[in-house]
Amino acid sequence: MGILKPLSSRNDDVDTVFRILTSCTSSKNLKQSLKSSGVNISNDLVDKVLKRFRFSHGNPLQALEFFRYIDNRRGFYHTADSLDTMLYILGRGRRFDLIWDVLADTKRKDKSLISPRTMQVVLARVAKVCSVRQTIETFERFKKLVPEFDITCFNALLRTLCQEKSMTDARNVYHSLKHDFRPNLQTFNTLLSGWKSVEEAEGFFEEMREMGVKPDIVSYNCLIDVCCKGREVEKAYKLVERMRDEDISPDVITYTSIIGGLGLVGQPDKGGDVLKEMKEYGCYPDAAAYNAAIRNFCIAKRFGDAFRLMDEMVEKGLGPNATTYNLFFRVFFWSNDLRSAWNLYQRMMDTGCLPNTQSCMFLIKLFKRQEKVEMALQLWNHMVEKCFGSYILVSDVLFDLLCDMGKLVEAEKCFLEMIEKGHKPSNVSFRRIKVLMELANKQEALQNLSQKMAIFGPSIVHEREENQAEM
Repeated sequence: MGILKPLSSRNDDVDTVFRILTSCTSSKNLKQSLKSSGVNISNDLVDKVLKRFRFSHGNPLQALEFFRYIDNRRGFYHTADSLDTMLYILGRGRRFDLIWDVLADTKRKDKSLISPRTMQVVLARVAKVCSVRQTIETFERFKKLVPEFDITCFNALLRTLCQEKSMTDARNVYHSLKHDFRPNLQTFNTLLSGWKSVEEAEGFFEEMREMGVKPDIVSYNCLIDVCCKGREVEKAYKLVERMRDEDISPDVITYTSIIGGLGLVGQPDKGGDVLKEMKEYGCYPDAAAYNAAIRNFCIAKRFGDAFRLMDEMVEKGLGPNATTYNLFFRVFFWSNDLRSAWNLYQRMMDTGCLPNTQSCMFLIKLFKRQEKVEMALQLWNHMVEKCFGSYILVSDVLFDLLCDMGKLVEAEKCFLEMIEKGHKPSNVSFRRIKVLMELANKQEALQNLSQKMAIFGPSIVHEREENQAEM
């Protein structure tokens, strides 16, 4: 057995490969650079590089070239995780034609990698931008790819429809195809998780019992969550008692839903009490439970109580995550409270919690609204240094701010940094900078930017990410 590299060394290898992939301009250069890098290509490295592409919203064609180059090496076999990540990247870039090419190649080399999870990754990306009919057609195409096309696959389709389409679509597809499969507990739990109407969810819950399928903790949690989101908290409490009567103990998810429901009916203190009472039942709060209670206090603008809970999370080793910080950023954004948002961002970075795309969008839009160029550039520099957030989404707002303020030198620098990272600025941003450069008679700089943009070719268009960060 070889000596395992230190974690820092492995991360350096990922950085090296990612930098090569995003800077090489040809396949020949890519292969030569990878060979001369001295990096040992392993499954773990490939998985991490592809995940870097995914979470940094990298160029899908660069990721695919790497995936195929590695796949063609003698004796190398991709993992299921690598395959699914590659398909996700292509799906987000709407390169569905290439998805099927990759799946065909995988089937020839190792069809066992194509699983219901793989199918769900593809279905989710298709359903996000295509019709229900096209989603079902994609589902049918997997009959020839998935080794066992069974109820697990059907459940994956229903889960996708619940998440990306509507419950009406999911219900209609369930009724039209249920005779081809035998619905199980997972089928019903999947559909229960998507209901928005308490009355309809309750009806489906009873249909489940009538078909001889016994509800479990997940079934009850789904129904309780619907009740809480529908502000019927008392009904949720009665379901908890019903669970206990059936010897099903409520878990952290059950209590988290109730905490959220109490916030919706304007009772954040009761939500805080539930957080404490959980321990009496041997159920300890996790980050999601704390986030639910923090959200309640943020909505009520009781930031002292919210920060107290965040400090309590730290004490219990449940480090606040990006979701925790976004609860505050959202309120600060809508109340136009730049100072509080900036202080929170600095605290976030000091604790080593990297912002996600939603965090970045709250901040950059706030900076633009108040014309804070230096703050915007500091956020951008952190993104470039630490590889977090969507460069495409943030850059559109950043370039608008820099152009509005006449900061053409800074806009050019950020534009080039983005390209060096392998991300194509939107055509809208490029046109705006182009006009300002023409007015400033910066022909040489404009020619340089145009040449850099040409690297991406006409086929890759990222006018706007479909995964807009919710504000």
